[in-house]
Amino acid sequence: MDIQIFLVIIMGDRTALMQACRYGHWEVVQTLLLFRCNVMRADYLSGRTALHFAALNGHVRCLRLVVADFVPSAPFEPLNGGRGDSFNTKSELELSTLSKFVNKAADCGITALHMAALNGYFDCVQLLLDLRANVSAVTFHYGTSMDMIGPGSTPLHYAACGGNLNCCQILLARGACRLALNCNEWLPIDVARMWGRHWLEPLLALNSDLTVPVFPPSNYLSLPLMSVLNIAREYGLQSPATGSDDTEICAVCLERACTVAAEGCAHELCIKCAFYLCSTSNFSSEPLIAPGSIPCPLCRRGIVSFVKLPGSSGKEIKLPISLSICTPCVLHHRDQGISDASSSPDMSKKCTASVSSDIFCPVTCSPFPSAAIPLCTCNEGTYQNFDSGENETQEDPSRSQFTSSNQAKTEGIRLEKKTCSSMFWGRRSCSREHQCNAEISA
Repeated sequence: MDIQIFLVIIMGDRTALMQACRYGHWEVVQTLLLFRCNVMRADYLSGRTALHFAALNGHVRCLRLVVADFVPSAPFEPLNGGRGDSFNTKSELELSTLSKFVNKAADCGITALHMAALNGYFDCVQLLLDLRANVSAVTFHYGTSMDMIGPGSTPLHYAACGGNLNCCQILLARGACRLALNCNEWLPIDVARMWGRHWLEPLLALNSDLTVPVFPPSNYLSLPLMSVLNIAREYGLQSPATGSDDTEICAVCLERACTVAAEGCAHELCIKCAFYLCSTSNFSSEPLIAPGSIPCPLCRRGIVSFVKLPGSSGKEIKLPISLSICTPCVLHHRDQGISDASSSPDMSKKCTASVSSDIFCPVTCSPFPSAAIPLCTCNEGTYQNFDSGENETQEDPSRSQFTSSNQAKTEGIRLEKKTCSSMFWGRRSCSREHQCNAEISA
């Protein structure tokens, strides 16, 4: 069996972002986001995105970083459903895209909220609810991976199976219904009894008179994250040299020059400290600080957004060509009417410039990055090798015959390994990605 097909069967076509979210490597997620990785990419076998893997294992920092491009750096009221003065068509579109991405259903209709509620990760459940997760989402009716819970179950059914009291309380506080029936006609209290979660019966009872507490916004909301991420992508994390006397040093690290300023208090920080501050924020809501903002490390005032300082320069983070080419889906299309004269040395030098832009995909589009790019050669002839110099035309005939025979054998092996049948899984994974992107953008 081909090693790539074997890895697809075992790992399920998972990308580097999925693996980083699965194991909680939030610094790796930071780096991938700086290079504009594809967060919407879904696993081919299970249909899970990086958001599902982060919620499944309770990595709330990775979860917040994955949705960084969908949460605007604006006051929290529009995000929570209110329509303030700053609510406009653009923010409404951003929130609609955020809602579709957060409520993306994986295999059997399970959302990220289902996974976090089942495993009892309260921080993930709270953050997902603040990010407009649907508390009434149900799994598909034709079956589910958790047969003991039953198809058509809500996140409250899954929280009742998990047995976490706080998860059940916050779901009820955000609108979950105790009377919701799944396809097996089970209530959440029935699921709790089946799994021995007897401490949840007073809360999930139909005539329960327990007071459900009011939960504040999540400590991991970190609204300034989008603004500082866009600045880091445009100018990079490396601050300019601090040799001049008028350059102000960052008061947090005392090493790099200040490149960004907080809106409101106008205190200046370097881009790297600001990015890490937003990525690792875990601050409880205070009466004098707006929900979702992070306190300034210098004056403790709430920060909702960062702006780039005028005059500061940096180097834009660009995706290398070796990483931007999608390995499984780079198929060389050749026109049937092109003559063999197009295979001249001059044309080979221009092949890079003539490649269409539609083959350049995000860094996570290729599940198996490699140095050699497999090209489909089923409908193509062999290509002339231009690596040799002009002196090869005068070499020994016997040596030339021996070299040509070895080259023919090598070319036959290469053509055998790079046929369309060996790229079946790559094409299927790309079609899955296009289907996922179409559903989110619909």
